[in-house]
Amino acid sequence: MIADKAYSNGIIRNYLTTRGVKAVIPQKSNEKTSRKNKGSTGGRPPTFDAMLYKGRNVVERHFGLAKQWRGIATRYEKLAITYRATAVLCAVVAWLRN
Repeated sequence: MIADKAYSNGIIRNYLTTRGVKAVIPQKSNEKTSRKNKGSTGGRPPTFDAMLYKGRNVVERHFGLAKQWRGIATRYEKLAITYRATAVLCAVVAWLRN
């Protein structure tokens, strides 16, 4: 699971670990300083794969692109199938641009 700093806490990390999910979540700066202030009792920092985290922006950029489509951002369509068709059309247009 790749998440931003808002999800960086022990409860979420422990939950993901018990489920067998690898978490790629950067630490908050206050967590880092707190751990360093504790010294040797502060424990090890959680693992963080920076290269894997860099791929997260692809998803964020696609959501930003989809929100430019007014019908998707405000969900004007009454039927779920019409909304899904609009989202698929948005994805196809984004794919064709590349």
